[in-house]
Amino acid sequence: MAQVKEEQIINILKQCYDPELPVDLWNLGLIYNIKIQEAYDESKSDVNIVMSLTTPGCTMGGQMSDDIKTKLEMLDEVKQAFVEVTFDPPWNPEMITDEAKEKLGLNLSEPKERTEPKIEKEWE
Repeated sequence: MAQVKEEQIINILKQCYDPELPVDLWNLGLIYNIKIQEAYDESKSDVNIVMSLTTPGCTMGGQMSDDIKTKLEMLDEVKQAFVEVTFDPPWNPEMITDEAKEKLGLNLSEPKERTEPKIEKEWE
C-alpha cells in the first residue's frame, strides 16, 4: 500500500474543528508540523502532527487531538497517528489564514482612520 500524502492529511485537518470557533484547525493556523514516515510493517504510514491551541488554558486540547488521531487513523494508508501539543511558538491570530479570517468576519482591509461619532447629548 502507498504512503499517505500530505494533501490527504491536510484534507482531514480541515475536517477537525476548534469546538469554540467555527473554523477548522488547519485554517486557524494551529497545525505547526506534519511528518509522515513508513510504519513498521512498511505497508502503511505513521503520521506525527505537532499542533498548538489558541490559549494555553484551553481545556479542549485533548478533544481536538483525539479527533485528529481518530480521523487520520480511518485512512487506509495510516497505521498510527500521533498528535503533540506545543506552545512553542505561542499561537497568535496572525497565523489564521485569509479564508478563516473572512469566515470569522475579521477585517482584511487596511484599518481606516477612526473618527469620533457625533452624538447629540440632550443633557448639555
